[in-house]
Amino acid sequence: MLAALITVLCAGAGAAQSSVVPQAPAPVAPQADGSAFAADGMWIWYVARAAGGHPARIAARARAHGMRTVYIKAGDGTETWSQFTPSLVAALKRRGLDVCAWHFVYGADPTGEAEVSTEAARRGADCLVIDAESHYEGRYPQASTYIAKLRRSVGADYPLGLASFPYVHYHPGFPYSVFLGPGAAEFNLPQIYWRAIGTSVDKAIATTYIYNRVYERPIDPLGQLYMDPRGREILRFRKLARASGFGGVSWWSWQHASARGWRAAGRRRLGTTRGYAPARTYPELARGAAGDLVVWAQLHLISGGYLESRATGRYASLTERAVGEFQLAAGLPPSGVTDAATWQQLLARLDPAAVTWSARRSAGRAGADSMTMAVPQSAYLSARANELRRGRDG
Repeated sequence: MLAALITVLCAGAGAAQSSVVPQAPAPVAPQADGSAFAADGMWIWYVARAAGGHPARIAARARAHGMRTVYIKAGDGTETWSQFTPSLVAALKRRGLDVCAWHFVYGADPTGEAEVSTEAARRGADCLVIDAESHYEGRYPQASTYIAKLRRSVGADYPLGLASFPYVHYHPGFPYSVFLGPGAAEFNLPQIYWRAIGTSVDKAIATTYIYNRVYERPIDPLGQLYMDPRGREILRFRKLARASGFGGVSWWSWQHASARGWRAAGRRRLGTTRGYAPARTYPELARGAAGDLVVWAQLHLISGGYLESRATGRYASLTERAVGEFQLAAGLPPSGVTDAATWQQLLARLDPAAVTWSARRSAGRAGADSMTMAVPQSAYLSARANELRRGRDG
């Protein structure tokens, strides 16, 4: 859950808290489901700053405020954080909490990072959240490597979540389609920090929903308690998350939360949201568009045989023609524009092609279940903005 300043601080702290990853660890026991994500939860950066690091006190305060899941930092890059211990995890579980590890990743050494993530799972975590942000923009091959190695280690059924930028369209080069693609994270925890973004709760949730829903992963939003938001804002966030059909709501973070933040985040009765209509549309793509949303649409078109070229992330004539052909097959007007009706049919009728991204320029088949492709051209586009940058250090 960190942006530039916080990741630097964590990296420094991680060196003091790191431990060696075993060379031949025991296999990870598969988890039954991802129910921990569906519950309300609190994020912990430093365990020592959460109720003094005492499991009984952590559990008591969390449960008193309706938090069933705690998200604890277990790694930073290739450093395993020693605070995430099997004994801590077991103690919290005995007291009725689900424990989810979170790992901030950079992409410089995806194999080493996959080992650290795997170690967190082996220490008893019910689930793992991949915190990938600006360092991973443009790094499609690294994301492919990280996900593939992590899945091979933890198994196909282990619950994985992605916590990243909420505004997909601000980050055309970020590999959402890898982290939320086939075989990757099954849960989406966008960091909807409305105060850091500089907007209202309503606008932040609506924008996040519109641009994230195309990836078809349950959205379990991460809200903010840092920057001391008003209690009514926190309650509004919870109400709109529920009205939008989202899953569990979690909060960044324990050490930043004020007394009123805890009260609002844990309030039992929320009331109604009169006059609120959740956003139900999709982002529109047309010729000239570029970014991972285009990659995602192209992967569906490739899977259905409508597009034979690789996914470039750029909406040019071939993609426009492929969309028109799909629209005809789906009984839609062949406009060549991926509008809301086209997204609905595209997602309902086709699965995305499974892709292994390569730094090489050539592309070709890599087996029956996957296809190797060169990095999409859109990966080299700069971010429009970093909506999470302001105030992240509390």
